Amino acid sequence: MKILIINGPNLNMLGKREENIYGKNTYEDLCKQLNEFSFENNIEIEFFQSAIEGEIVNKIHQFQNYDGLIINPAAFSHYSIAIYDALLIAKIPKIEVHISNVHNRDDFRKNLITAQAVDGIISGLGFKGYELALEYIIATNV
Repeated sequence: MKILIINGPNLNMLGKREENIYGKNTYEDLCKQLNEFSFENNIEIEFFQSAIEGEIVNKIHQFQNYDGLIINPAAFSHYSIAIYDALLIAKIPKIEVHISNVHNRDDFRKNLITAQAVDGIISGLGFKGYELALEYIIATNV
């Protein structure tokens, strides 16, 4: 089983941005944690991170190469119709993850356009949210 994990803008800056919201762990720490989880669960994961909306859309279009998709569109989740449309096309299990609790932040962050095109959303559980999303996709593909 192969699962794609897409992260949007500024997630590569984890550990350097708003530690009170995102913590001190880095993007590399996230990848390491999820690689360990994937090894323990005998699955393959691929990471993709970009601050460019079109690159994310193009990567989603490759959905047929994967058994599931986890996406943290970051700021794009609030306004990207292009990512929303691409997610609608992807006919695989897909979960949107947010490290912070978007409903406990600025009002504009509560509007998650892209979340309407996925099977579910996990918000506010930090890096653990990605593991829970992986567990869902594994269970869905059994």
